[in-house]
Amino acid sequence: MIGRDREAEKLIELYDRKDAQFVAIYGRRRVGKTYLVDEVLKGRITFRHAGLSPMELSEQPAERPMKKQLRAFYYSLITQGMKKDHYPEDWLEAFFMLEMFLQTIDDGSRQVIFFDELPWMDTPKSGFITGLEAFWNSWACHRNVMVIVCGSATSWIQDKLINNHGGLYGRVTYEIKLEPFTLRECESLFRERGVRLSRYDIVQSYMIFGGIPYYLNYFQRGKSLAQIVDEMFFQRGAKLITEYDRLFSSIFSNPEMMKTIVRVLCTRSKGFTRKELSGNTGYSDGGTLTKALSALIASDFVIKYIPFGCGKRDEHYKLIDPFCIFYLRFVDKTDILPDMFWQQNTTSQNINTWRGYAFENVCFNHIEQIKYALGISGVSAAYSAWTKRTGEEGGTQIDLIISRKDNVVNMCEIKFYSDLFAVDKNYDLLLRHRRTLLNEEIPKKNIVHATLITTYGIKDNEYRWAFDNVITLDDLFEK
Repeated sequence: MIGRDREAEKLIELYDRKDAQFVAIYGRRRVGKTYLVDEVLKGRITFRHAGLSPMELSEQPAERPMKKQLRAFYYSLITQGMKKDHYPEDWLEAFFMLEMFLQTIDDGSRQVIFFDELPWMDTPKSGFITGLEAFWNSWACHRNVMVIVCGSATSWIQDKLINNHGGLYGRVTYEIKLEPFTLRECESLFRERGVRLSRYDIVQSYMIFGGIPYYLNYFQRGKSLAQIVDEMFFQRGAKLITEYDRLFSSIFSNPEMMKTIVRVLCTRSKGFTRKELSGNTGYSDGGTLTKALSALIASDFVIKYIPFGCGKRDEHYKLIDPFCIFYLRFVDKTDILPDMFWQQNTTSQNINTWRGYAFENVCFNHIEQIKYALGISGVSAAYSAWTKRTGEEGGTQIDLIISRKDNVVNMCEIKFYSDLFAVDKNYDLLLRHRRTLLNEEIPKKNIVHATLITTYGIKDNEYRWAFDNVITLDDLFEK
């Protein structure tokens, strides 16, 4: 298993304990939650059940979603050893059936109950939480039991379980948020599967697939990245052509609203304020928008940040999910494209422009690696983009500001090049201008370090000393 060492070690530790454990695992859809549990606890799972996808339920409206979920739960009980009985009428009865079944097979050893895609089971007005609460509080918490729940609807896991104010308050004993792979972990996965890609192309794959193992496992040996992208998105029967809609329908109860917000966020790399989002989406700036944005943040589609030098009123929401950004830019609502669209256009200006913005996003997702390269892993720091207006037409924008507690501000320029980056006289003057503007915004005790984050480094010429630090692709693969 690639990566996940810390999470696997913790699951084994929790399994080896003698007391009852209620473990919640959450993270973006396709990030590998089910795979983690299956691999770490292989052969140790006593009972497992996965909720039915709301997308499939919506395609079969003849029967109430609750009844379908209950029937599926009953079938799981039967296939795993329970004697045939009757369909449960509600979740209280369904969980009571599970209790009775587990008691009949109890031999004194640890029992592991795994509920996959738990949020899908909680259909409207179903009383699911009441049933789960009764199962844990009246039975499971008193036994040698380990309950593991997984869910891609991160906001549901957080609101209904982790931050529950009712009968499940404080019941989750441990939580694991599973993150997408880092560049280093992506490289390890490709190496294990025999997929040969340069680090330059691995970074480009991250710009599209964002370190999501499910997508990366589609990569085939002996093919270029451009061929793989065409197979995934542009060829007839492309594997991921319906993934975008499925992604939102499977995670959110209001997928169309979420897609509207994401579509607006995709139009500006630095993001939008709440007021701007409200105006551009047509949704009022109230509780509904707050919940939607919180859910998008919890599911790792969006981040919230305060631009450098601004206050809380200027909080921005920025889309960071590479898959969504790529899909909306090149696939969504596009006329029929040739089967080899990516191969034929890989050097086009449109794609080169996208690479520049997408590489910025890769860097935002690898701040820890950037800090490590700067030798400041242990230093507290805030990071954001920065835009400075100096008149109606004038101003400047800095790709990434790292404001450190050790009195240094890293002014980061992010450049995705296929060769060494060359600083010329005009660019040197631009950097000096930006440094001057930034110096006006920071405390006098602080100093600005101009930092270049690029692919292969900087060309050795008279202007190379314009940068105090140079970070390359290899640095982003370090941790």
